[in-house]
Amino acid sequence: MGNIVYLIGKSSSGKDTIYKRLLEQKEFLFHTVVLYTTRPIRAGERDGVEYHFTDEAGFRKLQQEGRVIEDRVYHTVQGLWRYFTVADDETFQEGKNYLMIGTLESYEKVRACLGRDKMIPVFIDLDNGERLQRALDRERAQDEPQYEEMCRRFLADVQDFSEEKIKKADIKRRFINDNLDRCLSEILEYIRENCMQGC
Repeated sequence: MGNIVYLIGKSSSGKDTIYKRLLEQKEFLFHTVVLYTTRPIRAGERDGVEYHFTDEAGFRKLQQEGRVIEDRVYHTVQGLWRYFTVADDETFQEGKNYLMIGTLESYEKVRACLGRDKMIPVFIDLDNGERLQRALDRERAQDEPQYEEMCRRFLADVQDFSEEKIKKADIKRRFINDNLDRCLSEILEYIRENCMQGC
């Protein structure tokens, strides 16, 4: 395995958009790790593309097989949702560089499993007011908006991304996503500086 560029950030900070734009770059050949989730599929999502969608029984089965690298659970207004990384034949092959997306907690667990020297953390940040507006716009576009869950997620970010936890995760640099093109350019330069396997 080469390097893992790991996108981290609060909800609605633009991680998904930056993730897609990085995959489109001709300069890098990133492979992806599609995470698993037990949350309901959203409008426009496809199973096996954004996530592998499963249920609690599916999670338990993979966990019993020893294939779950990391997992996190959220107690939402719609019930318990899990997000998790699974080791399979396509996960972390030798000589390949990967692009992943997740939380501080998932980043630390993957780093503990695969090694600090393989990880390139990219922390995406944004003003809270702008994040909240983006979250509201996204939720309004859903067939069945879940405003309560949107608010829960926004408030949970205050604890999940506290300055203490950011420091503990050894995050040295933040990329402010108030201008997508500029932010993406800064991220690409950072990856060039830190990629040790010729991404």
